[in-house]
Amino acid sequence: MTKGKQERDCRLADIFVCARCGYCCQGETTVSLDQDDQQRMVDRLGMPREVVREKYWRVTGSVVQMRIVDGHCIFYDEKEGCTVHDGRPWRCGQWPLHPSILTDKHNLATIRQSCPGLNQELGYDEFCSILQQLLEEQAKMIF
Repeated sequence: MTKGKQERDCRLADIFVCARCGYCCQGETTVSLDQDDQQRMVDRLGMPREVVREKYWRVTGSVVQMRIVDGHCIFYDEKEGCTVHDGRPWRCGQWPLHPSILTDKHNLATIRQSCPGLNQELGYDEFCSILQQLLEEQAKMIF
């Protein structure tokens, strides 16, 4: 592991450690997949792109999204959590560290209520300072 990655991972652990609770996988909305997301998912699943598209994606025109099954992401399993965790979309990998936290402390409070992986002890300013550094490092960061 490179020194830069170690430092990033340490800062990340200061504000968030995923509890793999699956709360963020629930709901009737889904995540759009960009080309990188699609390829990462195809690689992770080890299936031909057309099979993945047919089985797991909802395609509307040029918009590709993961399917929803029984009120949760198609890749969510109650016992395992995310079954494509290493191949998940960057938006899933970014959650719950959403940039809107930086502009409204109420967003952090709301997200903290639903995500047990967020550091509950840090004050808003310190949390945002670390988050801002992490977001500046990479536009499509997967945590």
